[in-house]
Formats: sequence, C-alpha cells, structure tokens
Amino acid sequence: MTSTVFRSERLTPEAFEALASAHSDVVISLEQTPQWAEFERRLGREPYGLWAYYDDGGAPVAVMSLLRVRRRFRESLVAVNGPAWIAERTPEAELRLMRTVQQQFSTDTDANPLYVRMQVKHAQPPADGPIEHGWYERELVVDLTPSEQAIFKSFRPNARNSIRRAERSGVEIRVIDRSDWVRVFQDELYPILQETAERDGFSSFSPEYYQELLTSLGDYLRVMVAYSQGRAVSWLITTEYRGYSVYYFAGSTHDARKTFAPYLLLWEAFKLLKANGNTACGLTGIVSENYPQLQNVTTFKRNFSKNVVHVPTTYDVPLDPRKYRLVFGALTARRALSNKGRGLLMGAASSLSKLRARRSGGGS
Repeated sequence: MTSTVFRSERLTPEAFEALASAHSDVVISLEQTPQWAEFERRLGREPYGLWAYYDDGGAPVAVMSLLRVRRRFRESLVAVNGPAWIAERTPEAELRLMRTVQQQFSTDTDANPLYVRMQVKHAQPPADGPIEHGWYERELVVDLTPSEQAIFKSFRPNARNSIRRAERSGVEIRVIDRSDWVRVFQDELYPILQETAERDGFSSFSPEYYQELLTSLGDYLRVMVAYSQGRAVSWLITTEYRGYSVYYFAGSTHDARKTFAPYLLLWEAFKLLKANGNTACGLTGIVSENYPQLQNVTTFKRNFSKNVVHVPTTYDVPLDPRKYRLVFGALTARRALSNKGRGLLMGAASSLSKLRARRSGGGS
C-alpha cells in the first residue's frame, strides 16, 4: 500500500554531501546547502535543519533546507529557493511532499510554525497565499557550453556594441583577490551599491551582510570590478556551485553607463565562469506578474540571453489552514489601509503644494 506521505530524515552536512554527490546531475541551489545555512546562522538567523524525503522504495525524492522565521502572530519555516528535487517533480509528488511537511511539522515539539514556505511548480491545495512573495519567478539563463565566439554572437547587437565601446573607452576589468574582498567592498563597492539602490528604488542589505557573505561563502564566490580612469564604476559578485553559476549581486554608478562598463564586466565574468567549468549562468530575476519592479534590470539582462526560465512560485503550506486564513486576511486588510493612508497623505501633500503655489502667485 502506498503511503500518503514521504519518509523524512534530518541530514547532517556530511550526509547531505554524500546524497548530493550520488546525484551529480541534480541542480541544487547554493541556498539549499549546509554552507548557506551556516551563513544564515552567522547573520543571527535560525536555520532549522536540512531534510531528505524518500519514497516507499527508499529512493530519495527531494532535499529541503529550512530557515525558522519568527514574526508577530506567526512563525514560519522557509525554504529559500527550494526544495531541490531529485526525483521527477510531478503534481502527485509535489502534493505528497506538501502533505508530508504538514504532518512533519504539525507534530514538531521544537517549533510552532503557522506555515511552511516553499516553491511549488504545480499550484494546488494545500498550497496557499503566499502572505508575501519570497523569490523571483522568471530569470534569464546564459548557456556557457558553446565556444566564447558563439556565446558572444548570441548576445543582442546592443550588448556586442556596448562591449566593444567599453573596450575602446579603456574600461579595465579586475578580478579581486579573495584576501582583498572585504576591504575593497567596504571602501569602493558598497558606496556604488547605495547609489544603485537609490537610483533604482530598492533597499540593499547592510554592509555587515555582504561582509559575512564574502567571509562565510568565499569558496563559492567571485568578485569582479570594472574601473574607468582608475576609479571603480561597476562590480558584480557571482556564485558557483556544482557547475552552475549565478550573477548574484551587482552595482554601477551613473557614470558607468557612459563607458558601458557593466556590459564588458558581465562578458568577462561569463568567460571566467566558463573557464572554471560552469555550464550556465543564471542572471537572477526578471519582470513578472508579482515582480513588476524588476523591469529596469530586465532590459539590461535581455541583452545577453533569450532563454527565459520559469522558476516555481513561492507558496505557503499552512499547518493550521483556519488560523492561516485569519492571519492572511488581517495582514491583507492592514496593508490595504496602509496603502490607502499613504495615498491620502500624498494627496494632501499635493493639495497643500498647489494651495501654496496659488497663494504665492496671488501675492506677486
């Protein structure tokens, strides 16, 4: 008789490595590894363990690393960019995994999560929400297996021309030595990130986050910087794990656009990643229904690839569906009121500005 749930087993870092090594063809994101969990722990967060799930015959189905998140009125377990599937990811298998985590953590005496947040490819109950989205849903991926010439030819004409213009303008690309990462990031790169965040309307992490990233995960990172006239104008951090690389963080000054430095920087990164044995490079999130704010970066990334990969959407798997719907409704109502309040304040400010302008005009 087939069970309605999978067998779960908590993995040690050594057991995870053995399981991953036995399935070298499976794509496992760096965020789903013991190394990333240790990075989260060093940031003061709460990794809650790494689990493997097995079918009735004892074959591994998936692995999932979870982070414990505590907020007012709700505790949750979050799989960042996971789970990683070893078996075929069918609708039936996903349903069984969701039922498994419901049973697994409903009886867990060490935690009291309201839901488990994970990526679900085939949307179906008990997947719900989510209360907030946790990962991008579409990304562009560059195939690094062809020759450098073929990769370059695959870029849009705008990218190829911009790379050549950057070379002609004297942009210099440097691969930063690991021993200098923290110093260079603090002195040269973080100010650029702050400028990028303000210009593009997003919030960056604190300097301590990036310093810990560079320290804890250095074996899987690469830092490259574009210089123009001896000054850093653009930079990137890539990750590499099991032959798959990711264009993870980046920043550029307004002046970098004049020299087209970001184009040359990314092209040099592709060549280096390819030489290091990576077969592909993910460019991370692009615009989608739930992430319209990614439109600006999408325009840049589309210069390098037409290969759009759909990433499974993040959903919540409630352990107490009734309580989850109550919390979901309360938070939705609060956000609606908050947005309405901001709209009223903006409207009042606009009216006051117009009134002052009329008064000023009347007194002249």
